[in-house]
Amino acid sequence: MPKFVIERAIPGVGATKAAELQAISQKSCSVLAAMGTDVQWVQSYVTGDKIYCIYNAANEELVREHARRGGFPADSVARVMSTIDPTTAEA
Repeated sequence: MPKFVIERAIPGVGATKAAELQAISQKSCSVLAAMGTDVQWVQSYVTGDKIYCIYNAANEELVREHARRGGFPADSVARVMSTIDPTTAEA
């Protein structure tokens, strides 16, 4: 299944308390459960003013539909074409 990176601009999100992040996560999981198995949340990274999310999904529209249903911003959705890491440099 294709992988996507979603950028969500949310001013001040880095200061969000754990209970609020838990509520956001619960909302996301609830929406995903209703959508079926063609869209899956893998992980998210919270920074000062943005959240970067990794999703597996059959297509970009499912990622955007999840955001719409959950009331989450999806300022940028990009399909991951390949991944690299330090081991990529090895011969």
